[in-house]
Amino acid sequence: EMLEGYTLLGGLAARTSRVRLGTLVTGVTYRNPAILAKIVTTLDVISNGRAFLGIGAAWFDVEHEGLGVDFPPVKERFERLEEALQICRQMFHADETPYQGRHYRLARPLNSPAPLSKPHPPILIGGGGEKKTLRLVAQYADACNLFAGPEVERKLDVLRRHCDDVGRDYDEIEKTVLYNFAIGANGERVEETLEDLRRLAGLGFTVAHGGIRN
Repeated sequence: EMLEGYTLLGGLAARTSRVRLGTLVTGVTYRNPAILAKIVTTLDVISNGRAFLGIGAAWFDVEHEGLGVDFPPVKERFERLEEALQICRQMFHADETPYQGRHYRLARPLNSPAPLSKPHPPILIGGGGEKKTLRLVAQYADACNLFAGPEVERKLDVLRRHCDDVGRDYDEIEKTVLYNFAIGANGERVEETLEDLRRLAGLGFTVAHGGIRN
């Protein structure tokens, strides 16, 4: 069972005061990017500046087919992702200049009221694709989210090279990791989990997202 993400986040915004609110992550195919920018802005306003935009190129073809959502080829999904990032950044900064992309065209990208987060709700890109995803992180994102697998250190090296290529400060991008907190039925793996998290922190990760499992 799974609830719709942004409806749930709106409810959580009303019942919390400190927790950060966002998805890991919204597939770019699920919503028009201008509407997505408005949704995240609304969440940011009603939560007093606690929203972030988590976004990715989408992957779950079975869900798309089941719900009747178009699932373009991977090349087009990444084109749409880059345009969505451009649109969201523009709208977060109240820039109403018409947007003309290959897949999206906005005559007046109005977003009022503006977000409360400064300079904008943080943008997190999920995924570890080395040629496209991590380059988009270097170009557009405030944070990345990677799987905590054996290749994670190499992914960070790739991101650093992309940052060098586009003239971005690698250190200003927040590194987050998707982590399985498998602590054991009676907590017998707590120390092992903490040691693993220390290792990830040593690589530069500051946030571990995930659920606690036996």
